[in-house]
Amino acid sequence: MVDVSAKDVTDRVAIAEAFVHMAPATMAHVLAGTAKKGDVIGTARLAGIMAAKRTSDLIPLCHPLPISKVAVELTPNADQGWVRVEAIVKTTGQTGVEMEALTAASISALTLYDMLKAVDKAIQIEGLRVLLKDGGKSGRYEAT
Repeated sequence: MVDVSAKDVTDRVAIAEAFVHMAPATMAHVLAGTAKKGDVIGTARLAGIMAAKRTSDLIPLCHPLPISKVAVELTPNADQGWVRVEAIVKTTGQTGVEMEALTAASISALTLYDMLKAVDKAIQIEGLRVLLKDGGKSGRYEAT
């Protein structure tokens, strides 16, 4: 692991996103809440929150962090055929929370796939990226 002991403790935030593309019939299940495995949006949200808290267990050299906030929003867009996953993670510490935000977004997306794969094997997960990172020595980064 990288030694962060000399870094200042600062407020840090990261926002990540991913998109889960699916067929119109699959989206209809999402919107109607009729997937066989249950509430796909609620379950995917909870999975993302849980994943953010376990990031250091999943990513070998990632520091365990005292997370002060995790929020995962899933926004279906029926016209475009996707669900947008946005994960926001905050902490006050010596290293950033980009990995926690990326992990939350990816696990939420994977949960959507798992819960919907029985009706749509062609679901695609795309566009996983950091939208915003703020705090620490390197300052603010915003995706364009």
